[in-house]
Amino acid sequence: MLREGFHRSFEEFHSLLQTWKASRLAAGADSALWQQRSLEEQPHKLETLKEHLTRAESAERAGSVTDSEATDQYVEVYENYLALAKFFSEPDDRWLQHRFFKLSLLSARKVKMDSGRKEAEANAHIGQLYLEQGDLERAQEHHEMFHHLVVGRSWQDETGCTLHYRACEGLWRVYTLQAQRQLQNKDYRAAILILTKAYDTAKEVGDRRMEGEAAYRVALAYQSLGDQRNAKQFLDAFVEISTALEDSESLGKAYKAIAKSLESEGKLNETIQYLQKYADVSQEDNHAQALQDACMCLGSIQSSRGEFDVGCEYFTRAYEIACDLGSVPLLQKAQVCLGITHGLSMLQTYSANVVNNEPQSIHALIRWKETREEFHKSP
Repeated sequence: MLREGFHRSFEEFHSLLQTWKASRLAAGADSALWQQRSLEEQPHKLETLKEHLTRAESAERAGSVTDSEATDQYVEVYENYLALAKFFSEPDDRWLQHRFFKLSLLSARKVKMDSGRKEAEANAHIGQLYLEQGDLERAQEHHEMFHHLVVGRSWQDETGCTLHYRACEGLWRVYTLQAQRQLQNKDYRAAILILTKAYDTAKEVGDRRMEGEAAYRVALAYQSLGDQRNAKQFLDAFVEISTALEDSESLGKAYKAIAKSLESEGKLNETIQYLQKYADVSQEDNHAQALQDACMCLGSIQSSRGEFDVGCEYFTRAYEIACDLGSVPLLQKAQVCLGITHGLSMLQTYSANVVNNEPQSIHALIRWKETREEFHKSP
């Protein structure tokens, strides 16, 4: 490269080699990085680096004549850096990918004749990279810039999807992940603010499924805060969207969440109605695991009302479904709940026999101990 006059390309090339060596030394001999092959040991990667770095430098030089020509040439600079970023896609090469996505963004900012499309795409690439790395703050920064640059534009990617949709989808994902962190820290108000932004972003792009999922997440955050009124407002929106999309699984989730809000308000009859809706929609669409969950919920609330026989019926059904699913954890939980509820259903009759202390009652207790037959009624 030096013999051919590509001084800047050589400088970048040399810097990359030195960066890798320094990182390897810092990691130490016990690290995974120490076992990786260096760039010098991978000729095809060296050749690819040389090819695109020198092309980018040549394009940048050629574009220094006039401003208009420079703008055209910076497109080629951008495309060569982008090609390198996409080439270095293996896990061990992510540091190189990051470097070239950053360089592609810097060159895209110099392209002035495309109304910012290249800059928008570059922000999308590096924003996605930060998202994969878990750096949500930087991911948000670049996705928001991506969104800002494509609003009102009809640009499409190679699949025919609009860049505006891609930007909103990316922002929705970033906001959702940020909110999850806030929820883990039990900062429900902060989570609600972020999730509301995700909901508004989904509404903006008109993706009903994304909007419904966002509404559901906002509702759950309000439930965690104890604000059932706002929770039900977003859950009603989720029900409406799920119904329109004929999405029975989401509809079941909505019914269960509404039941939780109603139960916290002490409205047990309405709670049972919504749990029954949850069970019905799950059964209609053969969602066995959801149906098992609905039966467990119904068994629990019936038992809490003292309706132990009804509770046993639901727990028995939940146990049978768990057996069909082959899920040991679900089966064991249903067994425990059924056993407790069955015991509670017998408690009143058993206690009456003990308190009565009559020969007939004593005989009934002894007979039960021997045969474990049901107590049908109190003596």
